[in-house]
Amino acid sequence: MALTRGRTARSAAAVLAAAALALSGCGGDDSFETEDWHAPGQNASVGPVLIRYAHVAEPKGDPWQPGDDVPAYVWLMNEGDESDRLVGASSPNAESVSIVNADGKPLPDGVELPPDKLRQLEPTNDHLLLRDVREVVRGGDFMKITLNFEKAGSVTFNIQSQVPVYDSSPSPSE
Repeated sequence: MALTRGRTARSAAAVLAAAALALSGCGGDDSFETEDWHAPGQNASVGPVLIRYAHVAEPKGDPWQPGDDVPAYVWLMNEGDESDRLVGASSPNAESVSIVNADGKPLPDGVELPPDKLRQLEPTNDHLLLRDVREVVRGGDFMKITLNFEKAGSVTFNIQSQVPVYDSSPSPSE
């Protein structure tokens, strides 16, 4: 009898847990939950702005060379009640850092960060461009970067150049 009650209680708990997951939308919708956000890359925060997955693009073939313009990517989440804006960036490893659109054209007003909205600065979108890097940058190297926000202030942290990943799997024709 006790064994049956234990199974019944466990079954009821499993049903309640499944219902709670379904009602909370976990896995079922495209909403963004910051507590579930475990993106790879370097992470930081300043004020209400979360900085995640900050990294320098992987070098294609040879390492990035002095004088190269090197893309950097980052995800930004503003947990504040009002909009903020990424207005600038700098790095001692580059002559300057620009905020650019997908075509590489500078965005002098930076990028807006509305409250509770994920902003992905990535290759096909607005992103950062380290102009005229001062030294060789290999996959795995770290460098300092400072991000400046209109309201949240500034934060300096290390970002890493992605390590190139080469696919050694056989081609479909083999």
